[in-house]
Formats: sequence, C-alpha cells, structure tokens
Amino acid sequence: MTACSRQKPQVTVAPDPAFRPEDHVAPSPVGTNQTILQKTFTITTASSFPFEIPAHAVRPHLHGLFESFVRDGHGQSDETANLDFLVLSQDQYNEFSQGRPGEALFSVEASHNQAVNFDLPASLDQPVKYYLVFRSTPGGGPKKVVEANFRVDF
Repeated sequence: MTACSRQKPQVTVAPDPAFRPEDHVAPSPVGTNQTILQKTFTITTASSFPFEIPAHAVRPHLHGLFESFVRDGHGQSDETANLDFLVLSQDQYNEFSQGRPGEALFSVEASHNQAVNFDLPASLDQPVKYYLVFRSTPGGGPKKVVEANFRVDF
C-alpha cells in the first residue's frame, strides 16, 4: 500500500462560540458619498426626510447646511424664521411621530441658518435608517421656506 492511496480522516471544525456576525465588519464604502437632501420646501409644523446608511459604513459623516426664511425663499431670514433641526434614529423617529418627546442623535434649536457636521454611528452588517427633521419652533408663526443641502460621506 502506498501513501497516496490512504484516505485522510475528515476533520470537522466547530464554530467559534465567541464569533458574532455583528463583530465582523466587511469593507466600508469608504470614499463614496450620498446626497440625502438638496431641496427648497415649505413647513408650517414639521417636515422629515428619511435616509439610509449602507451596511459596513465605518465612519459615516453627515454634513450640510440649511437656511430658513419667512414666507418666500430669500425673504426675511432672522429670528422670525427660526426652526429646530433634528437627526433621529428609527426608534427616535417612531417616538417623535407619536408625539412623545425624546432625545435626538443631533439637534439644533431655534436657528434660521446653520451648518451641520455630525459623525453617525457605524452601521456594521446592516443598513441603518435615519431621519432629518425640520420643526417649526413653538409659537412658530407664519409658514417658513427652508433651503437645505445635506449629504453623507463614507
């Protein structure tokens, strides 16, 4: 009998009990970006804009700016045009839409002109949904026109 004709016994490897899929981060979409809002819109109470971070985004960074005006774009832009800006997770948005006050990942209160730079949490192995929310300040007065331009870099 020669060594070539011997069959090797099959070895079964048990999975590592310490391995969890959420601990494994695949390559990130580094170097890409996504425009999530580039729009002029009107609000009387609130407007929300959903966006999604793809799976495996290690350092998603939200940035952009907004400016609000009373009645018409490029009209009066001062304290009378103030609004609140929120970045909410899905759970936070669910609470917000039910009228229950809660925390936000990021917020700006009573502003009519704001630049935003915010690092979002890593998305790991699943896409994650977030919301940009523009809300008229309490006693908000007349309708407001908002010019907003936001994107996420990965």
